[in-house]
Amino acid sequence: MTAAVRVPEGAAARLPVEQRGPGLDRDAVRLLVSRGPAVSHHAFRELPGLLRAGDLLVVNTSPTLPAAVDGRLGRAAVVVHFSTRGDDGRWAVELREPDGRGTTRARAGARAEEEVRLPGGARLVLQEPLDARAERLWWASVTGAGVLEVLRRHGRPVRYAYTERDQPLSAYQTVFAVPSPDGAGSAEMPSAGRPFTGRLVAELVSRGVQFAPVTLHTGVASAEAHEPPYPERFEVPEASARLVNAVRAGRRGSARGGGRVIAVGTTAVRAIEAAAGPDAVVRARAGWTDLVVTPERGVRVVDGLLTGLHEPAASHLLMLEAVAGREALERGYRAAVDGGYLWHEFGDLHLLLP
Repeated sequence: MTAAVRVPEGAAARLPVEQRGPGLDRDAVRLLVSRGPAVSHHAFRELPGLLRAGDLLVVNTSPTLPAAVDGRLGRAAVVVHFSTRGDDGRWAVELREPDGRGTTRARAGARAEEEVRLPGGARLVLQEPLDARAERLWWASVTGAGVLEVLRRHGRPVRYAYTERDQPLSAYQTVFAVPSPDGAGSAEMPSAGRPFTGRLVAELVSRGVQFAPVTLHTGVASAEAHEPPYPERFEVPEASARLVNAVRAGRRGSARGGGRVIAVGTTAVRAIEAAAGPDAVVRARAGWTDLVVTPERGVRVVDGLLTGLHEPAASHLLMLEAVAGREALERGYRAAVDGGYLWHEFGDLHLLLP
């Protein structure tokens, strides 16, 4: 994929679409649709006409946390990205270098027992790398205050240098976000759900499209490392498992093909595929998943995927290839580049269908 497509300079969406002009809502982004080798161009608000009655959209309900906090490491300013809360109360964190535009790069050379001073008197102590192969994320403990309290009082959404300015947390919440009783959430927005509005959801439901909520709390994905995803907490409720299984069973019994299971975002793919057994039956599950969906592993229950546009080196592209195939993926990305589509969390969307 890296050799096949090069994203031009300036292709990042620097602002949410609703801030780009008067009268625009979140659904004013563009939508590229790939059906095998065929590619077509649409407005995202045309989505109800591109789906059919009986289709099932699997959506991630994880809310976005204000997971970026300023700190001091000795005399140096750092930004701490709180990624994932472990079962033992520690957090996986990434230290990044501030530059006035969010952050440009991860801070190199972190060491065990280093201490970061946080606002309000809290202190963060690095303990051990999350993965010995790549010392970007570290397990850390926080004393002097609870992490969620620190985030609530002093945090802001994670932002990288390709965006124009900081945005309020509300700009990073999707219409599907549901507050977690324990305060858990995602370090980075499940961004494929962002263009949905209440009006668009109502229209989809009126046309017979169903929704299956799942939860996957996503950690930080380094803007430059493009590592495979680390283990993340997820939950697939019993009702959603039944919906997925019913749609798949109905398709087998329908001469006209029946509905399709379409994941809204790579996080939704990871959650629902983690709950699917080798028999392709989805069962209610909750806990941690380390599943990495690749073309070799394939997908068991997902028929289609609605997702943003990813960098050519991004590990997420292996999942997209598993859903759509390499040829369709490369053809779609060439069309996105030629058509001037916008990348990243405030950008345009890509619908991959069978």
